[in-house]
Amino acid sequence: MSAQQLSDLIRFARHSSPFYRDLYASLPPHADRLTNLPVVDQKEFWAANTLHDSRVLTGPLSEATVYKTGGTTGSPKFSVYTRDEWRTFVTSFGQGLVDTGLRPGHRVADLFYAGELYASFLFVLDSLAHAPVDNVRLPIGGGAPPETTIPTLRDLAAQVLAGTPTTLCRLAEQVVSTGVRLDSVELLLFGGEALFDDQRRLLATAFPRAEARSVGYASVDAGLLGRPVPGPDARVHRAFTPYSVVEILDDSTDEPVTEPGRPGRVVVTSLFRRLMPIIRYPAGDRAEWTGTGPGHFRILGRAEEGVRVGPVSLYTQDAQDAVTAADTAGQVVGMQLVVRRWEGRDGLVLRLATAPGDPGHGREQLAGAVVAELEAVRPLYPESVRAGFVHPLSVEWARHRDLAVNPRSGKLVRVLDERPTA
Repeated sequence: MSAQQLSDLIRFARHSSPFYRDLYASLPPHADRLTNLPVVDQKEFWAANTLHDSRVLTGPLSEATVYKTGGTTGSPKFSVYTRDEWRTFVTSFGQGLVDTGLRPGHRVADLFYAGELYASFLFVLDSLAHAPVDNVRLPIGGGAPPETTIPTLRDLAAQVLAGTPTTLCRLAEQVVSTGVRLDSVELLLFGGEALFDDQRRLLATAFPRAEARSVGYASVDAGLLGRPVPGPDARVHRAFTPYSVVEILDDSTDEPVTEPGRPGRVVVTSLFRRLMPIIRYPAGDRAEWTGTGPGHFRILGRAEEGVRVGPVSLYTQDAQDAVTAADTAGQVVGMQLVVRRWEGRDGLVLRLATAPGDPGHGREQLAGAVVAELEAVRPLYPESVRAGFVHPLSVEWARHRDLAVNPRSGKLVRVLDERPTA
């Protein structure tokens, strides 16, 4: 299916989807510009898009593939694609793979997760099959243990590893601890999560000849979001024109942001999906235009990835920045926020993972420096400690394999809430 005209999509969704018909009920009959339309409320969208008797779908669920989404941040939801829509999805994404450095003949290990209605493994495998350059696909999967994955990569001389940063780091940790050499690996394609500097250090240790780049920016619910832009910043992408429209909206007013360097939330409109229309749908991320090329934007992280500890709101990026500032020696290769409750108060634990073989020298000083950095950017936390509202910040040391992951997707759980609930 080719990309359709925006006005046709709006008219079709308004006529055929009860959800969009209700959402646009107060609009003029011929409203055909995105800025004329309200932004979708995700909670209302998924409440309407039930598996049975969906009010979002524009027709019966008689020919489609059903995927599960939302497993890392909330209750699982279901996203559907017809065969034509899926073909457009993977073909467009496959075209973007050439911008990652994929070369003819590359042997690519697909280490994303499969099964349980999860899309990433199949999506990447199909995108590779539809890429405009020949490649050899190695469908290993993210669920295979490193002990069996490493020999397979070595025996098949894999040159490209594609997976979530968490999966790639766990593999890297095994490579470093066992002393195995995978000299054929020259490209690491990550997706599904941000890749932080501490993780880059671990990957560089395990795969010194490899460059880490974004595989592309997409999600099973929002669809095509961003094609990689070659360059030193793997966070920079550009929209998959003419198959999707990416907007960055002001956090307070929802007005479109046009100037470079001003952050806002990402909203996407898919121009090729008709069974489950995606029109001004929040992708869940924040970004900014870079001004370096037409439609180039930099992903800044999840829009609401954080936690409430007593009266204090903390974001994972705050903690990540604190670790980066304090860890000048590069000891930390992974981080997780753990929230616990004891003695009637909440407390936050920074679980920091170190590289294999790290002797542990200077951990106490590093822990103190990280806590000081975080308290400097979130002064309400130490104030709340002094007021007796929360426990003091603490640090817990671990190995990367000890960090909790989502069992279905293999993604690192950035915030682990261990507080008891009634």
